[in-house]
Amino acid sequence: MTGSFHRCDRCAHENDHPIVRRNGQSLVVDIHCHLAVRRADARLREVLPDAPAAMPFTSSASQAVNGSMFAAIASRLHGTEERLADMDRLGIDVQAISPSPGQYFYFTPPELGRELSRMVNDGLAEAVSSHPDRFVALGNVPLQNTEMAIAEMRRCVTELGFRGVEINSNVNGRELADAEFRPFFAAAEELGILVFLHPLGFTHGERLTEYYLNNIIGNPLEATIALSHLIFGGVLDSHPGLRLCVAHGGGYLPSYWGRMDHAWRVRPECRTHIAHEPSHYLRQVWLDTLVFDRSQLDALLRVHGPERLCLGTDYPFDMAEPDPLAFHAGLEPEVRDRILGLNAARLLGLQTDRSA
Repeated sequence: MTGSFHRCDRCAHENDHPIVRRNGQSLVVDIHCHLAVRRADARLREVLPDAPAAMPFTSSASQAVNGSMFAAIASRLHGTEERLADMDRLGIDVQAISPSPGQYFYFTPPELGRELSRMVNDGLAEAVSSHPDRFVALGNVPLQNTEMAIAEMRRCVTELGFRGVEINSNVNGRELADAEFRPFFAAAEELGILVFLHPLGFTHGERLTEYYLNNIIGNPLEATIALSHLIFGGVLDSHPGLRLCVAHGGGYLPSYWGRMDHAWRVRPECRTHIAHEPSHYLRQVWLDTLVFDRSQLDALLRVHGPERLCLGTDYPFDMAEPDPLAFHAGLEPEVRDRILGLNAARLLGLQTDRSA
């Protein structure tokens, strides 16, 4: 495929920047990659020196490994130059950079959460402005206060030109389907932007402390729980136009959706808020392809189809997919093009000019 690639007028507030397809064929967009902003962490330590750990249920062995890992990736996690070199090596044309999940800051008082979110978003905007042909951004919002979250989301879109926001799978233990968050999802649907759901460990991780299980099992488990609440709670029924993408392949739900459909048919409480089988709403969401095993990707394709799958790597962490192009090799060309970049381009409000 040939052509140039431009930002869509719907959200953009800067000049269009043609994007070169570096593998010479498919457009490649990484929808799941993170950047952390140092000054936000510094501000948190200044105001709350005893702030809780981002993922508390982690063994001493995993903490030691994490310490070494974060030291090794620091320049990539916080900066853009080595990141760009890695993108070129991996064949990634565009990263949709989102906050490091440790910078959600939902546990802070709302005013501080708003301040920290703005710092994170301003840092993301600086990264995008340094290389606007290679980066777009998904912002941070202080969901501990819905009005503040909506205001910051609107700032991200209208002032910073962001393509969406990233949210956790719960807000201090409260489910995303709770009534207090409905205005947020309504505003996101109205704006037509991407909401990228990325968990930060399991809320009851005391059983998952060893072996890094709070990440290995906890993240996809949290995605499963959050997505189930959004389905059964009626959020996706009320907001069919919501552009929701769930990390880690949507967790375990896409591989076991038949059980929830059966429950909907035989149990009336499962039909309280939804008019269709749960799998109907599952097909409304997008999923990334961070599943690590090709047979699991093939299963996602069989169940979900190619139209709503997007390449995601989890760059720059050690749990990232190391060779995303090789992982997707061998797919039918049209399917591969969709997954590698065209689906993400649609989600992010980017427009492909095939005629150029």
